[in-house]
Amino acid sequence: MQRLHLVFGGELVDPTKNVFKDVEDIHIVGMYPNYAAAYDAWKAEAQRTVDNAHMRYFIAHIHRLRDEEAPASPTEELG
Repeated sequence: MQRLHLVFGGELVDPTKNVFKDVEDIHIVGMYPNYAAAYDAWKAEAQRTVDNAHMRYFIAHIHRLRDEEAPASPTEELG
């Protein structure tokens, strides 16, 4: 299985919560083939925006969202 990771971030409404101020303004850094590459990209963006307490970047484990071995959900069956 390919282990894809998405790095994204943006300004939060409140630095103690994970709610974006403007979803349309989310910065998509990129998709990476492994965690190490994603971590390096995440760290670079986090350091670049360190002076803004409301900015947060995240690593999403995209490969965990779709497991071909797992049965489909009822919603997927409708599509």
